[in-house]
Amino acid sequence: MTEAAPSPTLSHEPTDENLWLEDIHGEDAMNWVREHNANTDATLVNPAYKALEAQVLEVLDSKDRIPMVSKRGDWYYNFWRDETNPRGLWRRTSWESYLSDTPVWDVLLDVDALCVAEDEQWLWAGASFLRPAPGEEYRNAMVALSPDGGDAVAYREFDLATGTFVAGGFELPAAKTRLSWVDADTLYVGTDTGEGSMTTSSYPSAARVLRRGESLAQLAAKEPLFSVPLDHLSGGVSHSSTPGFERDLAYDVLDFYNSRSYLRVGDDWVHIDVPDDMNVSLHHEWLLLRPRTDWNVSGTENGTVYGAGTLLAIELDAFMAGSRSLTTIFAPSASVSLQSWSWTRDFLLLNLLSDVSSKILVLDPAANWASTELDACPPLHSVDAFAVDDEDPDAGNDYWLVASGYLTPTTVLRGSLTPGGTPGAAAAVVREAPSFFPAENYRVEQHFATSADGTRVPYFQVGPQDLKLDGANPTLLGGYGGFEVSRTPSYSGAVGRTWLERGGVYVVANIRGGGEYGPSWHTAALQQNRYRAYEDFAAVARDLTARGVASPAHLGCAGGSNGGLLVGNMLTQYPELFGAISCGVPLLDMRRYTKLSAGASWIAEYGDPDVPEQWEFIKTFSPYHLLRSDVTYPATFIWTATSDDRVGPVQARKMAARMESMGIPVLFHEALEGGHAGAGNNEQAARLHTASHEFLWRALTGGL
Repeated sequence: MTEAAPSPTLSHEPTDENLWLEDIHGEDAMNWVREHNANTDATLVNPAYKALEAQVLEVLDSKDRIPMVSKRGDWYYNFWRDETNPRGLWRRTSWESYLSDTPVWDVLLDVDALCVAEDEQWLWAGASFLRPAPGEEYRNAMVALSPDGGDAVAYREFDLATGTFVAGGFELPAAKTRLSWVDADTLYVGTDTGEGSMTTSSYPSAARVLRRGESLAQLAAKEPLFSVPLDHLSGGVSHSSTPGFERDLAYDVLDFYNSRSYLRVGDDWVHIDVPDDMNVSLHHEWLLLRPRTDWNVSGTENGTVYGAGTLLAIELDAFMAGSRSLTTIFAPSASVSLQSWSWTRDFLLLNLLSDVSSKILVLDPAANWASTELDACPPLHSVDAFAVDDEDPDAGNDYWLVASGYLTPTTVLRGSLTPGGTPGAAAAVVREAPSFFPAENYRVEQHFATSADGTRVPYFQVGPQDLKLDGANPTLLGGYGGFEVSRTPSYSGAVGRTWLERGGVYVVANIRGGGEYGPSWHTAALQQNRYRAYEDFAAVARDLTARGVASPAHLGCAGGSNGGLLVGNMLTQYPELFGAISCGVPLLDMRRYTKLSAGASWIAEYGDPDVPEQWEFIKTFSPYHLLRSDVTYPATFIWTATSDDRVGPVQARKMAARMESMGIPVLFHEALEGGHAGAGNNEQAARLHTASHEFLWRALTGGL
């Protein structure tokens, strides 16, 4: 469907000659896309490229990959794609079978077969389970299917016992829906029901009660159970059916970092009275709070102040009754931050980073939150701990460990914690992923660059054991630097094959804007301070050159989404530091980003360009407006996806079009499906990965 024409240019807007490319599915715009795709194919695709792509696809389709599972009742569920099943199988197996070398899978849904039967190009988007009554097995699930890989999904009720969709069951058309099971005949639903039902950020603004047999029109006619203003990011209601702790929780998400939570008490919604930027988490009787900025609890100068990134605990009933006797169960330091947490039945698992290496603590609330460190985290590795199934009567204190490193294939382990004893007994290996390149030929190092304001910025470097520091190594620098997202060590057989085995050096920068050192590391690069993330990345680039790892002609960078904005700013602000740039599913036009796809939801991160004072700093990191005709730019590849309904394809299109009109060489590719990931199956993922790395390799080695 063709989108509505863009709004008229405002008087204070820069001239935009490429607004016609914002008509996402328009004939002229799609003809432009096809022409550029053909040109990129002609430039990159040759027999050597095809062979490299086949190597990547072999990794992605490998039957030896770990089938990651989630436990529901007695079953372990998995979604699997391979060469035979490119769109995938939703399946399950028993624990005993999963432990075997060749598990026997009960296939619940063959998405490829569904596509043939319905003549639709469905892509799997997950499933939401109804918790059964104690002693009963899981039976009801709402399956999410995307028509093109975007964030908008269709929901259908699925019967786990029969392995079929429920005839006449719950069904919702494709939209950015949020839903929660209440009971077997009731859902809380926020979805697109027409004008006024979705926020300006394109997410549901209200939740209503949908009962079995009711239509979407009947849902739309109901009064909302809970609603928020349309200029907020989203609103909704979730139901917890944990026995003994059944409750409804409403959420009003003001923006990406500010929200308000409400407990339902009778017919009223009672605010959990904490600052809007607080992370709020409920589990059984406990309320956990993590402030994003320093929190003065009493609101006075003499009140207790809890630092940003601290984790606090209190019983929910006590807090709602007015108590503020909070217990600090984790306090960050200059080098250690809290990344996530997970409850088993009796313990709390904390996943920490210490200078971007994992560390795991087990806390016992029954022993005044006494903590024990799990001996499970080698240096310069990422290890995540989380509960297997906290509701399991026999295995409620079991936990998963998922460990990975740049040269260490992923390993899945399972352990158990013992109340009253010493938690942290050695976990047993359940699955080990295969190695796809000879790890013994390489080494991982961590270095620190000094940014413009003196901040030490860590980065990981993966390269040959005998790396020559002569500045001639083709080096790929990646980063993200936004939304408090941490870039931690992880294994990639594809990177090994397309970069390391060819003699390249792979580098990941942990710049500000991310979450590697907690919320303060993120807020240091928000809005008017965005430039710090770019200064950090540039500092790493300079450090690589100063150390002799690379030189500008041999140094490339790559990033996607917010990382696309990052490398777009490397292109326009630091072109002298790089020889090539790969920019994926990017934000680039920061003047109009709030009017495109889900862009309005990121105002808290970047600022509002419709506020003149904020446009003054936003325009300093808007690559689309920073291009200059008198600058020599590095080789550039911009890629995106037509079906991306999060960032959208138009910013990438417009950037490429403007570069071409200015005589700046650029390659452009737009996948037709796959959403924000740019790929709906392994073949498409292999294509994008190979195209990006092949472009960079040729550009940095003189072969483009």
